[in-house]
Amino acid sequence: MRWVMPSFRPGVLALVAMILAAGADVCAEELNPKEFDGVGITEHLGDAVPADLTFKDETGKSVRLADYFDGEKPVILTLVYYNCPMLCNMVLNGVIEGIRPLDWRPGRDYRILSVSIDHREQPELAAAKKKSYLTELGDESAGAGWHFLTGDRQAIKALADAVGFGFRYDPDRMEYAHGAAIFMVSPEGKLTRYLYGIQFEPKQLKLALTEAGQGKLGSAIDQFVLRCYHYDPDSRKYGIYVWGVMRMGGLLTVLIIGFMLLVFWRRERRRGTVVSPA
Repeated sequence: MRWVMPSFRPGVLALVAMILAAGADVCAEELNPKEFDGVGITEHLGDAVPADLTFKDETGKSVRLADYFDGEKPVILTLVYYNCPMLCNMVLNGVIEGIRPLDWRPGRDYRILSVSIDHREQPELAAAKKKSYLTELGDESAGAGWHFLTGDRQAIKALADAVGFGFRYDPDRMEYAHGAAIFMVSPEGKLTRYLYGIQFEPKQLKLALTEAGQGKLGSAIDQFVLRCYHYDPDSRKYGIYVWGVMRMGGLLTVLIIGFMLLVFWRRERRRGTVVSPA
């Protein structure tokens, strides 16, 4: 039996098209609800984090952001909230999985600063979260370099605006809508890189920390490797930088040739030396 495609009148086709279009509009409204307006991340690379903002650390002590930018250690900044049911935990867990394999440790080589975007949260909750994440990391000594802060509405907004982190409270769900990213900050407090998502590969984190350290973190080899990588805004990852590799290869070639010429010159000089008989 041969199957024949049924024919439709133009009016029926128009009606089907209208129904599909209406369905698409409904889906668009569901994917982009008005309550999520302003939720997103806008990069402010090169801008300074407002160092004069005041928060409370996990012990309840009043601190300034300037206390964490000493000109020596880069900072991984995360904007989260401690009662978040899912996304914030995934971001922080991603940080842990990314830094765990590194030789560099929080406190000794860099700092991590986790700041709550919920002005209702208090230092007691921040302390509990810190203890939980240090246990997960398996390095209690990292507590000297990983700080969990809470603050008032004005300080939180000022910090979020400075780094381009948009968020909005949804009263129906009693949750905050926000993006997933961490912010790399130089020892002087300037934004150097944004890393997106909930998973942060150790290699990517190491490159970002090296870049944020501005020559103050990592060995000469780490600095050399960074020159061979380039951050790609499309993939949002560091990748091999062809021109950087070529430049480094050219420099290495010049050094090798120079070394060979030096060896050759020294040998020729020895051969030309005449030793007079006694």
